Amino acid sequence: MKMDSDKATLICKALGDLNRMSIVQILTGGERCACELLESLDITQPTLSYHMKILEQCQLVTSRDDWRNTYYSLDCDTWKSFKKFIENISCICDSNENCSNY
Repeated sequence: MKMDSDKATLICKALGDLNRMSIVQILTGGERCACELLESLDITQPTLSYHMKILEQCQLVTSRDDWRNTYYSLDCDTWKSFKKFIENISCICDSNENCSNY
């Protein structure tokens, strides 16, 4: 999957929220039940649902239902494409100048 600027912008917006970034960090450790996410975060179930909807819409997270529980995990294909997109952004500096000046 090739990442375009529009998709990367949506992802950046989604990650611009502390709760969503915390969710992503938790999911870095593997699949988690919504109940586990709620235990780790100081938010209500409706708030978690709101954040998960945003993360799913930009395909950063996938979900699966198992009886009464919903399990979430990172969508590795999207994360790999986003990482590649970001890695292609570079600062070109003259050898006599320091990039930190830009």
